[in-house]
Amino acid sequence: MAPVYTAPGVGILLSLLFLPAYAQTTAPNLALGYPSKPIRMVVGFAGGGAAEIAARIVGQVYTERWGQQVIIDPRPGAGGNIASEVVAKSPPDGYTLLTCAFAFAVNPSLFAKLPFDTLKDFAPVSLFAYTANFLTVHPSVPARSVKEFIALAKAQPGQITFGSAGNGTASHLAGELMNSMAGIKLVTVQYKGIALVMTAMMSGEVDSGMLGISTMLPHVKSGRMRALGLTSAQRSRAMPNLATIAEQGVTGYDFGAWFGVYAPAATPAAVVRTLSDTITRALRDPAVAERFDKEGAVIVGGPPEALAKHVKAELALWAKVVKSAGLRID
Repeated sequence: MAPVYTAPGVGILLSLLFLPAYAQTTAPNLALGYPSKPIRMVVGFAGGGAAEIAARIVGQVYTERWGQQVIIDPRPGAGGNIASEVVAKSPPDGYTLLTCAFAFAVNPSLFAKLPFDTLKDFAPVSLFAYTANFLTVHPSVPARSVKEFIALAKAQPGQITFGSAGNGTASHLAGELMNSMAGIKLVTVQYKGIALVMTAMMSGEVDSGMLGISTMLPHVKSGRMRALGLTSAQRSRAMPNLATIAEQGVTGYDFGAWFGVYAPAATPAAVVRTLSDTITRALRDPAVAERFDKEGAVIVGGPPEALAKHVKAELALWAKVVKSAGLRID
């Protein structure tokens, strides 16, 4: 579900970009004595992916504002759970942070047991960006819209294939949500990573898939893949003429990868607020906005309470989808 933060007297999402330039946060930082040393930003996914790129953008923001180095620490594996456990068990001093993605809210339903409590072991800092996916098909698939694709899937139940980068990943659950909401049964074909899914999609080994805008846009523009719809509730500036899946008949369909920052539980409230305020103010800077825009991401911003509310809603949504799809990792 696309996150929306409405600040007092301010519109949602991109409206943050049109506020006056952000105020400096140096004075509050000095008053807190924070930060006085480098900060470690733990990421649960491999380098080069959307989560790692988002972490580097946020890390650069903190470095520029405070003059303290932010060390990006990739800890891939178990759908982000390894990184989450590292942060959950770190000292609550604001010097170890987690850049989390939507899997953070999926894993409690997907995994039989987690080595941490998603709601109790972390302090939310800020929800900072959201990026949607394309529903794309190989050019050989006789569908030029979402409606035609759904009609094709219903006419050929269990025959239309869907590429996924692994059980419980964004590319997988986007398809499962489509199955559930559109009343179809796409056959999921699992691959070990996004690169292999892309290769399978472009070769015609699988009929369709849902991968990120920044990943698929060059291939859509070249004609090697056909984009049928956008997974988010709103259209993207990357392809403004492409209608969303919801606009094309799957009312309420809204899926995308969101990114947020968490600290360990019991991190001082003043430190959490400083971390959150710095990100939200920085998002008003056109230079920072441009970094996210290049990745096809929409800026969100907002206080810790907004991230906490969003994650609770996501936990409820994905619990239903995971149960409906019969997914489980022991």
